[in-house]
Amino acid sequence: MTDPGTTDDSGTDPSAAPRRRRRWLRWAALGVSVLVLAAAGVGWSLFQKLDGNIRTDEDTADELARYEDERPVPIEGTAQNILILGSDNRGDGNGKYGRDEGTERADTAILLHIAADRQSATGVSLPRDLMADIPRCTTKDGKRTREQFAQFNWAYQFGGTACTIRTVEKMTDIRIDHHLVVDFRGFKKLVDAVDGVEVCLPESVRDRDAKLDLPAGRQTLHGEDALGYVRARHGIGDGSDTDRIDRQQQFMGSLVKKVRGNGVLLNPTKVYPVLDAATSALTADSGLDSLKELYELVRAVRDIPEEKVRFLTVPRQSYELDRNRDQLVQPEADQLFTRLRHDRPVRVGSGDDRAADAESARDDAKKPGDGDGGKRDSGPSYRGTTAARDICAANEAENAAN
Repeated sequence: MTDPGTTDDSGTDPSAAPRRRRRWLRWAALGVSVLVLAAAGVGWSLFQKLDGNIRTDEDTADELARYEDERPVPIEGTAQNILILGSDNRGDGNGKYGRDEGTERADTAILLHIAADRQSATGVSLPRDLMADIPRCTTKDGKRTREQFAQFNWAYQFGGTACTIRTVEKMTDIRIDHHLVVDFRGFKKLVDAVDGVEVCLPESVRDRDAKLDLPAGRQTLHGEDALGYVRARHGIGDGSDTDRIDRQQQFMGSLVKKVRGNGVLLNPTKVYPVLDAATSALTADSGLDSLKELYELVRAVRDIPEEKVRFLTVPRQSYELDRNRDQLVQPEADQLFTRLRHDRPVRVGSGDDRAADAESARDDAKKPGDGDGGKRDSGPSYRGTTAARDICAANEAENAAN
């Protein structure tokens, strides 16, 4: 037997190799530990950056608390109603999109209803020129506005987010659980982060005001062109706000499809730029002002079928005293608000895509618990679209038929 520390007949120490292996394993374990800690540090640093991007809107919460007794009761269950506002803050780097320096407006307002069963989501656009009852609100300088019947986007211009929320709640009798304000620059960054969004133009567009010069047909728009496309009113379509909202809804559907279709939500290298763009664009209430809370929201809705991610415009028509303004169509508008308030399905249809409209009708069934034995109740169909609808294919089929 060879004693430890001695050599065998070949002149080598038999215990040397095991000792070298043990030393190598210790160094390897140490190296792996260092790499894990470094990765964790980088991960935590990135998390902190994304989390810090989101701005918390504490002023709105304070203002809403003063009017708690006037607000609708919270919806039962886990359904959520989120008000999304597109902010035109022209004093914050967005001056080239408007002439009124320092004026902040919300040209885009979407009431997003997420069903309690997380099997559908409905985004209802509220036109900026819609005539609405705007309550007395507090301005940024602490003054009080008067209660008035005026165009909807005045609520944001003079009373900010809190005034807009109270106006929407007064109009719909739906409690707004959360709100998100998205600015122009963040929108452009988000579109670029997903490598652009596909749209389809029936004809070429030349619009100097919106800085658009686009050919007809299927194409992918990136930041600046995408923003001009969703905001343009002149030189594209019929120039109406309704036509602009239709484009916004189609664009949102394509954006949802793009994010879900290329694996962004499951790919860390792809999701970070998207999250960075999204979070840097957001101002949120305290319930959605952290990356964790936003992630929980995204996780809750990411498995919703695309055909059940719906976008529509509140039923509206030209205001009888001013054709440049809109008014609600009744009772259709109240019927829509009632369905959302009670977490009932909402069916949308374009009118020019019968197959998609029929599919939407088949997918909608009445939720149990209303004393009807689960009978189907798809309700009326509202003008709109879904994330599943291929706008370009629909337009191409329509052109071929003509």
